[in-house]
Amino acid sequence: MSDQASDFVLQAISFDNLEGWKDDDPSGLFEVMGRCRRQITDVKPYRTGSLGLSAEDLLPLLMDAENFTPSSPAAARAFFETRCRPFLIRRKDGKSGFVTAFYEPEVEVSDRPNELFRFPFYSRPNDLIDLDDGNRPAELDGSYVFGRLHDDGRIDAYPDRREIDQGFLAGRGLEIAWAKSKVDVFFVHVQGAARLRYRDGRIGRITYAAKAGHPFSAIGKLLIDRGEIDRAEISMQSIRAWLARNPERVDEVLWHNRSYIFFREAAVADPEAGPIAAAKVPLLAGRSLAVDRLIHTFGFPFFIRADSLTHLDRGRPFRRLMLALDTGSAIVGPARGDIFTGSGDLAGERAGTVRNDADFVILIPKAAAGRFD
Repeated sequence: MSDQASDFVLQAISFDNLEGWKDDDPSGLFEVMGRCRRQITDVKPYRTGSLGLSAEDLLPLLMDAENFTPSSPAAARAFFETRCRPFLIRRKDGKSGFVTAFYEPEVEVSDRPNELFRFPFYSRPNDLIDLDDGNRPAELDGSYVFGRLHDDGRIDAYPDRREIDQGFLAGRGLEIAWAKSKVDVFFVHVQGAARLRYRDGRIGRITYAAKAGHPFSAIGKLLIDRGEIDRAEISMQSIRAWLARNPERVDEVLWHNRSYIFFREAAVADPEAGPIAAAKVPLLAGRSLAVDRLIHTFGFPFFIRADSLTHLDRGRPFRRLMLALDTGSAIVGPARGDIFTGSGDLAGERAGTVRNDADFVILIPKAAAGRFD
């Protein structure tokens, strides 16, 4: 385990002691695991996180999954029991893990601007470049992975949300579509993807392409710190309600989050499938997890137990096997995850109030598990 992962340990446990495991039905994961296998072998392996688990460690499990059709929930569980060992991710500071949730919004848009549809979704600008240790200017923090390349070869920070909102990109032909609400655009930035419903009935989809590079700053925390919303009441719904009550302060609050997201258009081959996120496979509602990709590697199974989270599973505690398929700027830490709840308004209602302590158990293929004993 690398120094980056030194703030936690993996504690071997048994499936028999994994509370909730025997009640779960992970049958829906096998098709997604097959897609992950094809991404790894046919396109590009997933980047190895600091935990040290690689796509190569995962590949035998994915290959077996691609050729396996579970006959029952018990058979699906037995597949993992015979091939993996579970490890509890235990933080050394004693704190529990934590889950939130995300969804794919559906936004009414126009392919042309007018008095009603005024707020654009932008594609990636050609002067936005990837940064690494070889070209990052000394004045930019190492967290900046994007910057602006000037005509004279200089590289510096890309304009932030405020500068872009005030017109920095206007007239460059980067607009994908226009929405009615600046707040809707902002929350699509937070989610990283959206379905676009055009006025002629067409359905499109946008997904993350790049970002301006500035750190993500949660506006919910800002409103808590200012005493505008009680900490116990914070949610996407309460933030939206506050913004609706305070239209004159919307820009000030949104500009607090300097991060800005650029999108690319994606085909909607299957309206029932989720968006294609960072792992380059469609997300499966209720079974896809965003993780810290600096630590974890996409495609690995995680069993998440969040006993206080009940509204996602018909009043029962949330205890499910999930796949790590996405990431996000706010998802930082070894036991931190974001649950994908699906697409549309109902999924948004479900996602907006998820803020729960959780246990994270990673399932490691047996051939690699010995490295963590």
